Amino acid sequence: MTQSLLAPGFKTSPWWWEAAEPPQRDNTLPDRAPVVVVGGGYAGLSAALTLQRLGQQAVVLDAERIGWGASSRNGGMVSGGLKVAGSGLEQRYGPQQAQAITAAAAASFPFIEETIAREGIDCDYVRCGRFSAAWSPRHYDAMARRVESLEQLTGLPARMLPRERQREALGSDHYHGGMLVAATGSLHPGKYARGLAAAAERAGARLVDGVRVQGIREEGSGYRIATDRGELRSDAVLVTTNGYSRDARGTALPWLARRLVPLNSYIIATEELGEAVIDRLFPGRRMVSDSKRVLNYFRPSPDGRRVLWGGRASFRAATAEDTAPALHGYMTECFPELRDTRITHAWTGYVAFTFDHLPHIGAERGIHYAAGCQGSGVAMATWLGHNVALKLAGAANARFALDGLPFPTRPFYSGDPAWVLPLIGGWYRLRDRIDRLAA
Repeated sequence: MTQSLLAPGFKTSPWWWEAAEPPQRDNTLPDRAPVVVVGGGYAGLSAALTLQRLGQQAVVLDAERIGWGASSRNGGMVSGGLKVAGSGLEQRYGPQQAQAITAAAAASFPFIEETIAREGIDCDYVRCGRFSAAWSPRHYDAMARRVESLEQLTGLPARMLPRERQREALGSDHYHGGMLVAATGSLHPGKYARGLAAAAERAGARLVDGVRVQGIREEGSGYRIATDRGELRSDAVLVTTNGYSRDARGTALPWLARRLVPLNSYIIATEELGEAVIDRLFPGRRMVSDSKRVLNYFRPSPDGRRVLWGGRASFRAATAEDTAPALHGYMTECFPELRDTRITHAWTGYVAFTFDHLPHIGAERGIHYAAGCQGSGVAMATWLGHNVALKLAGAANARFALDGLPFPTRPFYSGDPAWVLPLIGGWYRLRDRIDRLAA
């Protein structure tokens, strides 16, 4: 990596950890637990909180530290179910079920706002809105066809902003206009993970670090769970490992891993720029993402002093430091004035996609799961965890539209997409270039 891009003290840990690094917790493994939740991210913590409120004692296990994975590494963009709304549901499920699915996904946004307020989670949350930047005029037209339905779905304003007015939302001429959506917030993901964990603990959940689940098998009316620290028994099991579901050292639920495509997402943080620069680059301090197939997402930091820029910088195994120059290049294509700005942090984490582009909850052989947030998991994972907990406890008042949908995989797919991702990524990048040239 070009050393001139690195600020003094450069780190390959998330910038979020400067204020909220996941703490070490007790890793004593109990012999038995009524409900074991495998995965200590947003979904698992939200599920544990709901289970405790329903009188179900939950023990949450994480192979690393609670909140160590994507929950403290993501971009902190809170966007609800907007991706689900654009995934061609009517053709697959018909208008009635498609409407139910999109409504269920959209409900994740008010739910996370309610959770933050109810639990008093100090995580720098702001309902700031999002600017979805169009990579080409054709992408802009596609957004325009969706804007009215998104406004109806969220109950909050959504409108198009043509290219000649783009600087009202973004201090750049790099895109072809875009869509302003009010139903988006921003938060500090590390603080949110820490606050959600604290809420689960206050409710009585037990959170255990450093326990890697290697297998689950039925035993009588319950389950025996094998870990790298011994075995425990449980009446019920919930797996919420999402992008971290496949692990060569032990996979909790191989059936689930075969239905998820883990993908690295990379983020850099710039050195401090000052609030005047940030306000020029991000009028209104909204969240921003573009419409490329190999997308970029970017935002001002919560303190309004630096830029956080993320994207799919590599489809091969690569370190955060290796991919930082590519992200810096994407950033300066959009913001040329940041060409000499240095990077203080670069990091990566896994997100999980599904073959049908939908989130899922359900049960396989009695083992419950929640997964597949398509790279937009802050609100969705919290919402999925809550709903799968209701299902597990038999407390759901109505069927949840994302529960029990067909959950496809592909022949011979084991959960490791490493051999094919570079091919797919290269094809997507080529199509992005073609779209841009056509513009």
